[in-house]
Parts: sequence; C-alpha cells; structure tokens
Amino acid sequence: MNELIAYFESIPSSHRAAILAGGIAFFWILESAVPFFKFRYNKWQHAGINLFFTLTTIIINFLLAFILLFTANWVTTHDFGLLNWLPEMPMILYTVCGLLLLDLIGAYAAHYFEHRWYLLWRFHLIHHTDTYIDTTSGNRHHPGESVIRFAFTTIGVFLVGCPMWMVFLYQTLSVVFTQFNHANICLPKKLDKILSFFIVSPDMHKIHHHYQLPYTDSNYGNIFSIWDRIFGTYSYMEREQLIYGVDTHMDPKENNALGNLLKIPFQPIRKPSQE
Repeated sequence: MNELIAYFESIPSSHRAAILAGGIAFFWILESAVPFFKFRYNKWQHAGINLFFTLTTIIINFLLAFILLFTANWVTTHDFGLLNWLPEMPMILYTVCGLLLLDLIGAYAAHYFEHRWYLLWRFHLIHHTDTYIDTTSGNRHHPGESVIRFAFTTIGVFLVGCPMWMVFLYQTLSVVFTQFNHANICLPKKLDKILSFFIVSPDMHKIHHHYQLPYTDSNYGNIFSIWDRIFGTYSYMEREQLIYGVDTHMDPKENNALGNLLKIPFQPIRKPSQE
C-alpha cells in the first residue's frame, strides 16, 4: 500500500497521459472484436470530435490544477474534511472510504445536478448528443462542462479532505472506468449484471445514454454503482432496446458537427419528451 501511495504522490504526467491514450487504444481495439452495436458510421470522424473535447478537457484541467493542489494541501495541513474526522483505520479502508466519498461528491453529485439544473444541463447536453457511444465518448465534454466538473471535483476534495495522492488515484481509476463503461463492447449479460452491483458496468451506464426520459435521468454513477442504488436513481432496460442520443438533438447536422456542438449551450433549450 505504501508503494501505491508513493507512486501516486508523484505520478509523472507522462504516465497519466499513457494511461489515457493506452486505455482508448485498448478499448478501441476491443470494440472491433466484441462490439455492442455494429454501427455504420465514420469511426475516425466521430473519434475526431470526441478527441477534440478530450484535449480541451486536458488543457482546462492542466490550467486549473493549481487550485486542486492548493485545496488538497490545505485540507491535509489543517486536518479538514470527512476523512480526517473519522477514527483511525487501516490504510486500505481509509483509501476505499476516500474513493467512495470522492466518487459521491465529486462525480455522482456533479452528474446529478447537471441533469437537474438547466444552466448546467446546457453544457452536459453535448455529452448526450452522441448517437454512436464508444470508448471515445467518455470524454465528450464541452469546455464549459469541464470547468463545472473541475469545480465539483475541487469541492469533493475539500469536503472529503483528500490528500493529493488519493486525488490522482481516483482520477486514474475514473479515466479507465469511463473508457470501459462507454466502450462499444458486449459483456455476457450475467457478468454485466453481477458487475453492476459493485461498479458501473457497460450495460448500466449505456442505459443513461438512452435517448428518452426517464432513462436519461438515471444511472449517474461514475465508478461505484452503490450511489444510484442508495439514492433511487438506478434503472434497468434490456440492451436490445437502447437508442443512443437525446431526443431533442437527433439530427446528425446538430449532434455530429463540432461547430454546432460548441454552440448548443447558448441555443434555446428544448423540452425533452417522455417514453
């Protein structure tokens, strides 16, 4: 455990970049072997749009990283936050508690409020316009949403009281899980169902990308599925019934054009329909 902590305390940027690129490459190849849906689309053009948003997310996180570093150092120095107020415990349990709480506040809560507040939804909507969900879709976030997500992450670090090594560990796991549960892969149904009791499995997350309510407003989890089950936001549907996208933006001229995607948050909001 000490070796793990030491590694993430000073994880090189090159390693983080390698994990991001390596994960995309791995699942990109896997998608060809066991596809969930056999899409008829220009995979490279689709990836180009999503990788553009991935790049903008990286740039924004890099520019704002000093805020996260300051916050993590401050809570550690001042013993502030939920983790620091808990009784002393084994390091493995301390780590699990920290990851769970950071997942709740920095990810689940962020995702939940992005669906509940129209101002935030305007930016998150771009993620849902994707009608060809694959591993590159995981980081399809408008630059405005990247700032929103960063703010929630910082709040999570502050309230949980995470040391910086735990933040880096969580972000690394988040990258891999995001690529995994967005990947256009098909796991055996029973295996996927079992996994969904512990982590956000591909089938579980893809329901969140169904084009109509109420499914769009469910399964908000990032890494751990426990929060959707506790807060009653878990839903299930058969994978064969899935239709990706969001019913307000099903026209390819809107959902598959980079210029329009960047403008969507500033366009009149459209009311979704219910199934």
